[in-house]
Amino acid sequence: MMDAQKLYDMLRKVQEPKGYYFSVDRERVDELLEALITNKERYGYMVCPCRLASGERDQDKDIICPCVYREPDVQEFGSCYCNLYVSRDWNENRIPHDYVPERRPPDKMAF
Repeated sequence: MMDAQKLYDMLRKVQEPKGYYFSVDRERVDELLEALITNKERYGYMVCPCRLASGERDQDKDIICPCVYREPDVQEFGSCYCNLYVSRDWNENRIPHDYVPERRPPDKMAF
């Protein structure tokens, strides 16, 4: 079974070369990683812990972590919606930590 530290290490190796870093708030990151593991056990895929999943993979494919909204969120705000993935500027406090609005269309959220 995967634990938060193993998931952290695995994802970090894959995501950092792409310019996506985990937030320096390690407590928050660990909570989110634990929630991703729980969602994997519950649904069979690591769906975003900050959004309501339908349990239908096709319906949820846009919010399987890393979600399709991460790239535009990090480009515009320096952070994804959950604050799991952030830019280097975000972690080094060179940009404001503004609220990241939900980009997921409302029709995707109505099951």
